[in-house]
Amino acid sequence: MRGFVRLEIIWHLSIINYQLSMKEVLVLPSEKILQQKKEVVQEISAKIKAAKAMVFADYRGLTVEQDTELRSALRKAGVEYKVVKNTLTRLAAHENGLEALDSYLNGPTSMAFSDKDPVAPAKVLAEYAKKFEKLELKVGVVEGKIIDLEGINALAELPPREVLIAKVLGGFNAPIAGFVNVLNGNIRGLVVALNAIAEKKSQEA
Repeated sequence: MRGFVRLEIIWHLSIINYQLSMKEVLVLPSEKILQQKKEVVQEISAKIKAAKAMVFADYRGLTVEQDTELRSALRKAGVEYKVVKNTLTRLAAHENGLEALDSYLNGPTSMAFSDKDPVAPAKVLAEYAKKFEKLELKVGVVEGKIIDLEGINALAELPPREVLIAKVLGGFNAPIAGFVNVLNGNIRGLVVALNAIAEKKSQEA
């Protein structure tokens, strides 16, 4: 009888140990996943902070060949491109004071950004949005200022940075260093102008 009781106690203890080990197995992945999500938010937040410009798009419906072609064009233009999760991107946007992006972060979302060229993301994506009807541009951010679709298209019409440099330097003998500093400076004035044009058009419509 004592032997039977002892076996029963051992059996119950083994069951308890098993349940405890299963709880540990369930908790560890959850903590790991949470940490991974935090790291993704930090990565996106850092890219938003460093970006001269970025454009968000809905890539739904693109074929593998079209997606490959788009990524290749962006890479050649020096633009980084990645598919992002809306929830994590919202958190990263909030860290950078861009809460207004929330309403645009729905459905499949990809993000193109450059920390050097404020025109390149808009130029490449606008070109391919015309070429691939399934590619839909959502919203853009330039120097921390949100621009709508009209703003993105207007920005895309600007000449590349190198062309602007060549044109201006060909027109006058200003110090090169000073001009380059101007090009690398804040372009908030341009963004404000783009938004003003877009607002005027919407009022006239």
